[in-house]
Amino acid sequence: MPIKFYAKGRQEAEPNKVYYLLKHRPNPIMTPTTFWTAVENNRNHFGNAYVWIQSEFNKKKYGGDYSVKGLWIMPSGDVTVIVDDKGVFGGKGEIYYWYSDKYSGESYFFRSHEVLHFKTSTTFDGIIGESVREILKSSIDGAIAAQNFKNNLYEGGLTARAALQYTGDLDPKKEKKLIEKFEKYATGVNNAGKFIPVPIGMKIEPLSISLTDSQYYELAKYTALQIAGAFGIKPNQINDYEKSSYSNSEMQQLSFYVDTELYILKQYEEEINYKLLDPAEEEAGLYYKFNENVILRTDTKSQAEILSKYVQNGIRTPNEARALLDVPDKPGGNDLMCNGNYIKLTQLGENYKKKEGGKQ
Repeated sequence: MPIKFYAKGRQEAEPNKVYYLLKHRPNPIMTPTTFWTAVENNRNHFGNAYVWIQSEFNKKKYGGDYSVKGLWIMPSGDVTVIVDDKGVFGGKGEIYYWYSDKYSGESYFFRSHEVLHFKTSTTFDGIIGESVREILKSSIDGAIAAQNFKNNLYEGGLTARAALQYTGDLDPKKEKKLIEKFEKYATGVNNAGKFIPVPIGMKIEPLSISLTDSQYYELAKYTALQIAGAFGIKPNQINDYEKSSYSNSEMQQLSFYVDTELYILKQYEEEINYKLLDPAEEEAGLYYKFNENVILRTDTKSQAEILSKYVQNGIRTPNEARALLDVPDKPGGNDLMCNGNYIKLTQLGENYKKKEGGKQ
């Protein structure tokens, strides 16, 4: 979702340097898509994502404010959040970020206003977010164990345990050698479906175990839904349509936006607006907002009907509707229009009054 810079009344504001960074190039080595992808991955995997606001003090041009030059991701594993309860760093009760650069070996301390801090929805102190993997540690461990079980089963040629019956008693060394000989013919992908030579007097009885009997599929599916749910992802987005009640993709996208993206976007916007807006811009009512409409686009037919109603009822101008379709503006398309037969309720019956002597 692209980010927009708005003024009061949801009008696009005059672009500034920060808007250029957010929309076109946060830093020299990242596009906005790469930048936000890394931020979101850090936020989910570690529970917190940190972005250093590179700035310089320019009193002449910015009236004493800091001019933002770039936005740089600090790997979450290299950042430690410090709450200065005693004022050791000069600000009692303030939050500082200690970043250890693993490339240069140097350490840096940043104050709260120099770092964009995005956290997951699970936080117990309002400062540090809990990572999804910590929240679902037991489920993830179970999923890893299940995957290892299936991998070992495939490597063994889908051959389960078996009991070897024979008459007599063998010493441990001969017993081990006998087992190794049978495993040579009975296990492995290359031996799947082949005959096993069994000497007279011996009998192999498989100990039946299947993925169905162990409810492997049901357990794996349940674990997948648990993990997806922790990320706020709907079952249909992991190709599980078993209980889908949506009639079309538009409702699925709307549900994803309301139930999942809305909280994340709101947190991002609050942090960006608080730390990247100039005080004068904030006072003037300017703000940054992600354009959620890109994930709510409908099919061509529905989109045409919706835009037509917007234009015909004076909600959007023709050029605004054209912009949503990514086509150029046309002369005279910036005026609102609506049906001239519409009147206010308080004016009902006015047309039936006749003028008499210049009076109504």
